Amino acid sequence: MRCPALLIAAPASGQGKTSVTAALARWHARQGRRVRVFKCGPDFLDPQWLALASGHPVDNLDLWMNGEADVRARLARAAQQADLILIEGVMGLYDGEPSAAELAQRLGIPVLAVVDAGAMAGTFGALVHGLRHYRPGLPWAGVLANRVAGAGHAQMLQAALRDGDGPWWGALPRDQGMALPERHLGLTQAGELPDARARLDRLADALQATPLGRLAWPEWQRWAVALEPGDAPPATGPWLAGRRIAVARDAAFGFLYPANVETLQALGAEVVFFSPLADEPLPEADALWLPGGYPELHADRLASAGRTRASVQRHVQAGRPVWAECGGMLALLEALTLVDGRRVPMWGLLPGQAVMRPRLAALGPHAWATPWGELRGHTFHYSEAQIPLAPVAHTTPARAHGRPEAIWRHGPILASYFHAWFASAPRAVAQLLSPQDDRVPAVSQEAAA
Repeated sequence: MRCPALLIAAPASGQGKTSVTAALARWHARQGRRVRVFKCGPDFLDPQWLALASGHPVDNLDLWMNGEADVRARLARAAQQADLILIEGVMGLYDGEPSAAELAQRLGIPVLAVVDAGAMAGTFGALVHGLRHYRPGLPWAGVLANRVAGAGHAQMLQAALRDGDGPWWGALPRDQGMALPERHLGLTQAGELPDARARLDRLADALQATPLGRLAWPEWQRWAVALEPGDAPPATGPWLAGRRIAVARDAAFGFLYPANVETLQALGAEVVFFSPLADEPLPEADALWLPGGYPELHADRLASAGRTRASVQRHVQAGRPVWAECGGMLALLEALTLVDGRRVPMWGLLPGQAVMRPRLAALGPHAWATPWGELRGHTFHYSEAQIPLAPVAHTTPARAHGRPEAIWRHGPILASYFHAWFASAPRAVAQLLSPQDDRVPAVSQEAAA
């Protein structure tokens, strides 16, 4: 299936990739086009803005975490439904293993480079030339400058481009009114800002004034790409059929991949949501998933969520499974010490405490080798947990400088800093959310080979 597709990349983080991708998505959606947006690499925050801009859930694409088969399958499904596919890169174009550049080249998706040119002129041309030619054969769509001072500045930037490094698709102005605010883990969650849509509309209006925004829709077919499924991703069986999985979802527990929810449903589960911040009781469920998020920003409200805590305690006492990831794990601990030194009691269902640090404690891709397949994902946290339990397992970092993350078990609770990509090993996910005496069949040696 052929569909116009662009991968929006940059020389580094903080250049405006999310803003430009969101502006493109919002602009085309306002024209009535069906836009599907994806995000390269593990990320929970950028996809929230991209989903708001496009009106559709945003999946992550990572050749290591997803696997190429999963990446190709998701893009092929999107191509059958969408008029346009946009993919936001991760960090710099060539950063990471594998990088956004490798994904673009392997799938033949043209790269639109976004460069923060606010403090440069002629160097803009050198930077774009390097992005364009560092990897021979990279599909290329052109360049858009960001945070530009005015028309004169834009002309200098355009003049700095060498032949073959364009096309020049214009410049977006420096404007705090359309900036997407940030905090320690990345962008502020889109749902927390009352003017989120207004910011996106302002971005789309600014894009409309550029050559890219004025490009007639038929001209977008120059970037049409054949997107076909490759090998089949890991098989999903009805291993959670008839079971109800409760998932915490609100501003404190917002780090969940839509694809993970889809995987649970593909496993046969009914998925129901509840809000601990609203002190909602845990719905009647066979298992509980507490995803990550920002419990440290809402520690007092979580501490006072008596109905939620009591219902989760009853769930645990009944021996029903709990999978707690990162921020979800912090909520279960006895206490959380904030950056200002204040110690806030948490739910006390998992022994130990955690301390928030002002600097990043861990970041990177990880895998958990289970009898039910290798579950892949990542870790990204500023806190350090002090849990007086012997870990039942450790993840393996995919990069040499990474540190393993512990997996702790306490009764029916399994907890870790590890954020899992469920589709990488559906059998393992079914096991995580099944009682110990109701084990999912392990992967056979033949299948594992």
